[in-house]
Amino acid sequence: MFTGIVAAVGSIQSVKPLEGGSFAGVRLQIEAGGLGLDDVALGDSIAINGACMTVVEKSGNAFAVDVSRESLNRTAGLDQPGEVNLEKALTLAERLGGHLVSGHVDGLGTVHSFEPIGESFKLVIDAPLELGKYLAYKGSIVVNGVSLTVNSVEDLIAAGAKVCRFSINLIPHTIAVTTLKHLHAGARVNLEIDLIARYVERMLTAAKA
Repeated sequence: MFTGIVAAVGSIQSVKPLEGGSFAGVRLQIEAGGLGLDDVALGDSIAINGACMTVVEKSGNAFAVDVSRESLNRTAGLDQPGEVNLEKALTLAERLGGHLVSGHVDGLGTVHSFEPIGESFKLVIDAPLELGKYLAYKGSIVVNGVSLTVNSVEDLIAAGAKVCRFSINLIPHTIAVTTLKHLHAGARVNLEIDLIARYVERMLTAAKA
């Protein structure tokens, strides 16, 4: 489990294909930046841009993870060198500063717009319509591993559009300590819906069965 509070910005240094041809995944070598690795062991989990991955190698301030082809197909930002948001798995002794996050990407969103509003920034994302039922005003959403609050949400199903468009306000601190500063219109982002929303939907659908 994670909190969606990014601990450090690291960097994918290399992407090497694993054996198995076009259906194989890749091994990522990641520089951890300010993320301390002293308490990280092989087999531990680290969220990379919101996707939970298992540490398979560790050396100095760097570590490696293997990403399956399935994960590559369902995430963004894990297939090429560049900055990534990092968070170690939650322990019971830590504050839950964001919300409960599983590190399982539910879908890919597309940035509709990203612009400064006063001292903050307004981020507008188009999510797959099937994720729209899990998004609510003042509810939680994870974008590239960052726990954020939904400011508005609207299902767009007219004029050929079939997306759920939602907006988020980003304070300067969030911009400074995450990779969200690099977003732009058209960029793809990893989305994870609120964990509680999953169980609410299950309870409601099970009751109708």
